[in-house]
Amino acid sequence: MRKAAECETMDQVREEIDRVDRALVDLLAERWTYVDRAWFFKRSPDEASVPWRNRDVVDKVKSRAEEAGMPPEMAEALWRQIIGWGIQYEEERLREK
Repeated sequence: MRKAAECETMDQVREEIDRVDRALVDLLAERWTYVDRAWFFKRSPDEASVPWRNRDVVDKVKSRAEEAGMPPEMAEALWRQIIGWGIQYEEERLREK
């Protein structure tokens, strides 16, 4: 593992990006296991989206992104997409219930 400033070639940069991508996929897969469990506790598709919770998650992610040196707008866009997929998944599962 190298810090970005320690990379001396584009190959090294790409290796580190690939490493980070693997870790991100692993963490997102873990997150998804909780999304998959969440629908179990809901009764209808109307409960798939919880606006106050969605806002809370986005606010926390934006704050963390800023602390970590990432553009908060980018984090917000990514998480809104992730949340949207989760809501759609829960709605579909709840319709099957």
